[in-house]
Amino acid sequence: MNQINLLNVKIDNLTLDCLLEKLKDGGVVYTPNVDHIIKLQKDPEFQQIYQTADFRVCDSQIVLWASRFLGQPIQEKISGSDLFPAFCEYYKSAPEVKVFLLGGPEGVAIKAQEKINTKAGRKMAVASHTPSFGFEKDEQECQKIIDIINNSGATVLAIGVGAPKQEKWIFKYKDQLKNIKTFLAIGATIEFEAGSKKRAPKWISEMGLEWLFRLVLEPKRLWRRYLVEDLPFLGLIIHQKLNLHLARIR
Repeated sequence: MNQINLLNVKIDNLTLDCLLEKLKDGGVVYTPNVDHIIKLQKDPEFQQIYQTADFRVCDSQIVLWASRFLGQPIQEKISGSDLFPAFCEYYKSAPEVKVFLLGGPEGVAIKAQEKINTKAGRKMAVASHTPSFGFEKDEQECQKIIDIINNSGATVLAIGVGAPKQEKWIFKYKDQLKNIKTFLAIGATIEFEAGSKKRAPKWISEMGLEWLFRLVLEPKRLWRRYLVEDLPFLGLIIHQKLNLHLARIR
């Protein structure tokens, strides 16, 4: 599979159509964006877990532009919030594809479940669950969640509890989820599907300003992520570009 290396993160250079076709055989999908890539520079455990995914696809216009700047152009941005509804549309007539939604505030996952099923014209999202805050540190609660998922009949887990929590949870427990073939780590997408959180208009996303749109909506929660933690990204990309250039002229 064609991959690019961006700050030591391997990203699969796929189109959305190609990814959807490949998911017929299942797999674990992570969607690297600027925030993920910065976190991966600082968290060796997260970095190791990220490498085990079957698919890592670009979830950011800024990451896509960075790939072009580095001379390794990614074909297409595939954000989790685009991938998941496209996945549901692509497999809506496949009765063996049954989705479990894990994440979102209380009541939101159920609302998303209802909307997904209405669009699909069948009970595609078979169950949902909102975990408690800090659930990932409570082994007893995690085992209860595993039982709920295993008893649901789901073959797809769509988990939206934020990075790196969702990726680490998949890695730790996927072998206990015997019926799940496809694991989608999709962040805020459950809330977007429910309509409880507003997505940036397409033109804003294409301008690379989705982060600003979200910052305006949730300044208290996101200001530190976007205005402090993710700022080093540009400098790191320039550093990689310079190193690539020096490697070519040596």
